[in-house]
Amino acid sequence: MIAPFTFNTSQRIVFETGAASKLADVAAFCLGQRPFIVTDPGIVSLGLHAPALDALTQARLDIGQFTDVVADPPRALVEDAVAAAKTHEATSVVGFGGGSSLDVAKLVALLAQSGEDLDDAWGIGNARGPRLPLILIPTTAGTGSEVTPISIITVGEEEKRGVVSPLLLPDIAVLDPLLTLGLPAAVTAATGIDAMVHAIEAYASKSSNNNPVSRTLSVEALRLLGANIETAVTTPRNKDARGSMLLGSMFAGMAFANSPVAAVHALAYPLGGTFHIPHGLSNALVLPHVLRFNNSVASATYAEIAPALFPELSGVADPYARAEEFAEKLSELAAKLGLQTRLSELGISEEDVPKLARDAMKQTRLLVNNPRELTEADALDIYRSAL
Repeated sequence: MIAPFTFNTSQRIVFETGAASKLADVAAFCLGQRPFIVTDPGIVSLGLHAPALDALTQARLDIGQFTDVVADPPRALVEDAVAAAKTHEATSVVGFGGGSSLDVAKLVALLAQSGEDLDDAWGIGNARGPRLPLILIPTTAGTGSEVTPISIITVGEEEKRGVVSPLLLPDIAVLDPLLTLGLPAAVTAATGIDAMVHAIEAYASKSSNNNPVSRTLSVEALRLLGANIETAVTTPRNKDARGSMLLGSMFAGMAFANSPVAAVHALAYPLGGTFHIPHGLSNALVLPHVLRFNNSVASATYAEIAPALFPELSGVADPYARAEEFAEKLSELAAKLGLQTRLSELGISEEDVPKLARDAMKQTRLLVNNPRELTEADALDIYRSAL
């Protein structure tokens, strides 16, 4: 029998080349007269948000903007953005950019409307709402944040903390492949592998809400990502490859939003918090090593999905051998795409490992989903194997 499950995702999804230039039309039902854009300086300098901005201007809307989002956004930045949205008397929030901008936009929409304290919203299901209408427009193919009910913020110097609530799912997600054409090769590669991690961990999650919808989406995500990531990296203006990556990322986001991720993310977060390594690269660095650790209990699961990403693995009959080869080929793929594959390449040494392991163990909401129980000693071994 199929176990009971709940599946939540964004209310409406628009996938279209050039969709951002039609924002005033595709999101007319929820923008209101005073939309508030949340983005980062890189997006502004590249002019990526110009088509959306022009569409809103031509619709004679009164636009507010917060353009100071940084990677691993700190709490103070979120509070500044919320204050700016309130001052603008925003009627909606438009998140435009990578995962950090979308995560900040989610909390701005929540806190600017509900007035609740962020300290009361941390964790799973604690946000009260209501929130402002929310539109999310990704410019990377990796986080899937446009279809996830999660916002991750840096608290203090290094700790990453999350708000998880269906309230954070947007009213509309707008996917425009044109917005990803200018992504540098390294960002394309890292965010693409990030999306693969979402699909892999969602499929193998020990969560009681692991469900057939998430598993189906995970497989299709891996198929799209595996077939297109090399083209997207080497031929960056290939619209078909970019569109497929964006769709694969979204499918993976839908999957893990409902069947949560696990130890790869738990071990990746300290790398971002302490060493400011981009999230996608952090995941890529620990992914093969976590898979090998899990293989003693999850090899059959990994063997099921491996051919979706690497079709040639269908010829490896033994599940354990196929799963081992799966981990190895993921490591080879990262290297082929030009990413660093060892922690030591990023200045991390044996002396750093104990603190990384301690910090990883704080990610209890993720570790409970891992197929195999993971202790601090196990985390130490995994980090050491990745040095």
